[in-house]
Amino acid sequence: MQARTIMVQGTASHVGKSVLVAALCRIFYQDGYRVAPFKSQNMALNSFVTRDGGEMGRAQVVQAEAAGIEPHVDMNPILLKPTGQASSQVIVLGRPVGNLSAREYHNNYAQKAWDVICQALDRLRRRYEIVAIEGAGSPAEVNLQATEIVNMRVARMAEAPVLLATDIDKGGALAAVVGTLELLPEEDRQRVAGIIINKFRGDLKLFQPAVDFLEAKTGIPVIGVVPYFEGFRVQEEDTVSEESLRKSRLSIRRDLDIAVIHLPHISNFTDFDPLENEPDVNLRYIGRGNSLGRPDLIIIPGSKNTIEDLVTIKRWGLAGEICRLAREGVPVIGICGGFQMLGKELTDPYQTESSIPRIEGLGLLDISTTFEPEKVTSQVEATVAGGGPLLADSRGQRLAGYEIHMGRTVLGSDAVPAFRIFRRSGEMVDCPDGAQDREGLVWGTYIHGLFDNDVFRRHLLNALRVKKGLAPLEKGGVGHLEQRERDYDRLAAVVRGSLDMDRIYCLLGLPGPKKGKALAGAV
Repeated sequence: MQARTIMVQGTASHVGKSVLVAALCRIFYQDGYRVAPFKSQNMALNSFVTRDGGEMGRAQVVQAEAAGIEPHVDMNPILLKPTGQASSQVIVLGRPVGNLSAREYHNNYAQKAWDVICQALDRLRRRYEIVAIEGAGSPAEVNLQATEIVNMRVARMAEAPVLLATDIDKGGALAAVVGTLELLPEEDRQRVAGIIINKFRGDLKLFQPAVDFLEAKTGIPVIGVVPYFEGFRVQEEDTVSEESLRKSRLSIRRDLDIAVIHLPHISNFTDFDPLENEPDVNLRYIGRGNSLGRPDLIIIPGSKNTIEDLVTIKRWGLAGEICRLAREGVPVIGICGGFQMLGKELTDPYQTESSIPRIEGLGLLDISTTFEPEKVTSQVEATVAGGGPLLADSRGQRLAGYEIHMGRTVLGSDAVPAFRIFRRSGEMVDCPDGAQDREGLVWGTYIHGLFDNDVFRRHLLNALRVKKGLAPLEKGGVGHLEQRERDYDRLAAVVRGSLDMDRIYCLLGLPGPKKGKALAGAV
């Protein structure tokens, strides 16, 4: 028997589709069902590497975690990673197949991608009881309706009832719902089985006339009004969250001030969520026009277009400011693309990421990087190999993370490895990773997810505290991964209390929570 399906689409991007699907995955999981997420095509720079080395969108990883299962590329068979100039790297079932312009992709590649999508969804439906599907953007983008492979075409193929979500916090939500339905062909409009008002602030009783109007106008029930939740976090899909950027603009007094450079093509920004959740850290994202000040640590993150982002931060003046602060003793860390920027030069002879063949780096590390066509994607385990003020207390610690990069970096005589990888994709290896300068205040690595490691993260923060003349803090409270599980449960509790779950189970053709399993793990 194939899995039942349900799909969440939106009136626009960033209305909360990913989070709502994650919530449904957690609810179905709590209710005793084997559930998997699915998004046929995801456009995002925030990605993850599976156990077998496949690359997929981070949103479906979050949804899989909420469902209590291991992420698999079938959950996101097509991933598009924008590279600039209306083109993207196309990743199919976890492996890159090349860079295509938007025109080339939609006109020439979409049908081949559609076949892959159908096969991936079929495999999931044979393994699970429920598949919760996420759409992208809006189904009412009339210029794309003939070639789209992520919204109503998927709903028709999967025979999935559609829940249409809208973000009321941005304003114009009722008009967005009515307008979206008006622009849909009749067959697709009939497939919309419910409306979700998301991110609501205010008195529900005062909002009831709007609900009544919407139901009368569209003939479709409003199956829930989900409040704007605060106090817990679910990782964002493809952009740094508005909440994180808002906090960056506030003057928050905490012991440690950490500045993350907000690159135009920033990728895997969820690397820094564990730092943002630390009680003694004020994490700021610094872009054009923002003051870098004198932070306790500067982090240059990953990038999908490292060379062009380096050109940009040089133009903004941030590159010179970073170098000046580093010379004055402010620690600097680079992750992946940020690590490459710290070196003496970057070359791209095959135009893998950029049309710029060579550029001088920041010169803070004695390394050189060459971009190559073959992409490295793997889960890794490593030990801390570096020393100095930042890494000495962590030396020898074991860490887990993942690699996603196309550059190969060579160390000069004034650099030493920061880490040593001892397991890659399940196989024992002995490979140096990253680099550190002689003073130990500047280092970089290709390993994403370093800060998810609780003991390492606290040791690094304590090293910054000691450098600042503050006493170290003991590691306390729950770990990052445990906190994430708690947040999924809290998300599920909020959404369960806001949606008509009886109606949703009816749409699925299921009787509801399985006997003895309902609300398992809920708060």
